[in-house]
Amino acid sequence: MKVIILSAGQGRRLLPLTENTPKCALPVAGREVLAWQLNQIAQCDGIDEVVVVTGFGADRVDEIAAATERPRVRTLYNPFYALSDNLGTCWVARVEMLDGPFIIINGDTLFEAAILQRLLATGQDAPVTLVTDRKDGYDADDMKVVVENGRLRRVGKKLTDGVNGESIGMMAFRNDGPALFRDMVAHLMRYGEGVGRWYLSAIDELALQDQPIRTCDIHGLSWCEIDEAEDLAHAQTVVVAWPSARAEAAASKAGSRQVGGAA
Repeated sequence: MKVIILSAGQGRRLLPLTENTPKCALPVAGREVLAWQLNQIAQCDGIDEVVVVTGFGADRVDEIAAATERPRVRTLYNPFYALSDNLGTCWVARVEMLDGPFIIINGDTLFEAAILQRLLATGQDAPVTLVTDRKDGYDADDMKVVVENGRLRRVGKKLTDGVNGESIGMMAFRNDGPALFRDMVAHLMRYGEGVGRWYLSAIDELALQDQPIRTCDIHGLSWCEIDEAEDLAHAQTVVVAWPSARAEAAASKAGSRQVGGAA
């Protein structure tokens, strides 16, 4: 399975932090956002490679990718990143959607490995499987969903009726899902004012066509997204609580004790 990470944006809502640094390269608990994503992906069996779609600050993103030993990572540059939203990024990345199943992850979504592992085990027969979470209430910035018996009916920020979850920015495409998605992205880019749309509008259109889009509920697992400066502090508390982060911290502490004892 291939993972495509959409990391072309600057993150203007995080200015001045992102004046010279892309959002995905901002540090969280001593590691860049993208590096955290790759770290968690590396813990999941079944991922063959990762393609990071770059744009703003592409050289810095290339450096993070090059420093990653596992999984195998490539980058793909989107020269139109300043002119379009992430539907356009998916249009540029369509060349990576031709040779089998794949997963798309937003470049600002931090997630523990258990979430990706659950997605890999869910919806094997479905064309598209969207990862969703639930909470008591949803605000205007949430990518809200309407789910009925595990099937996606709508997804979008402006939904009001029947909302019972939110998209976390991760989904899998299997079977005829890659072709359905590629075709819808191309259609919206050509006829639907696509440069200003989110790629989830393509998923919403497929749901409206009654395509059998599954959902993968991850309620109780740990994730967050980074949109504004205050999200960075929250993200730090999230990632340091992950099992892998706790294990790394414990190993580092034990190593320090051994060095101190030897001295």
